[in-house]
Amino acid sequence: MAAIDEEIVREYFEQNGFFVRQGRKYQVQARRKTGGEEIDLVVLNPAWRRGLRKPDFFLFPNELPFLSRAIVSVRGWHTDVFTPAMMKHSPEIFRFVEENVRKEATRLFPENPGDDTAGLTRILVLPALPTAEPFRSQSVELLKARGVDAIISFRAMLLDLLDKVEVNQSYSKSSVLQVMRILKNYDLLKDMQLEMFSDRPAPTRKPRA
Repeated sequence: MAAIDEEIVREYFEQNGFFVRQGRKYQVQARRKTGGEEIDLVVLNPAWRRGLRKPDFFLFPNELPFLSRAIVSVRGWHTDVFTPAMMKHSPEIFRFVEENVRKEATRLFPENPGDDTAGLTRILVLPALPTAEPFRSQSVELLKARGVDAIISFRAMLLDLLDKVEVNQSYSKSSVLQVMRILKNYDLLKDMQLEMFSDRPAPTRKPRA
């Protein structure tokens, strides 16, 4: 399952113009990961320019142009909500923010001379945060306090990819995009534009005289 999760994240960044590197192709089991093994993906934005502001904590697609380089940790726990209690009992979530991980990330995408290492954003990809307060704000505060710079939800990524997929294109080089295209072709997936109006009540018809 981890492979498809990372493939979704890779497609998301590539479709938004990023270079993506994966540090390893194997699954670590029965031992703690090394610094390099804590990295799921490292991404680089070739269009980024100095002087731009930092991206917001909630990294929606319109914030990606402000992102230079990033370590990405993918947590595809799709049935879980990242509540404060859950995160406090799952310290492995935050191991990707450690200094030895940052050093390994700079090896995968070396810094240019004079670059500020603060430009290396630490992104956590997760299924969802709580929707109710104060738990949502507490989750955000905990993530920031533990060193996470930004988060992306799977929902935001999938909606962005779905919006970019064209039914009349064959995505033979991407199983994720090809499956989306097929489901979209048979009206089994809604476009983002349709979803925007999905919560509106259906119009009532006036009775005929």
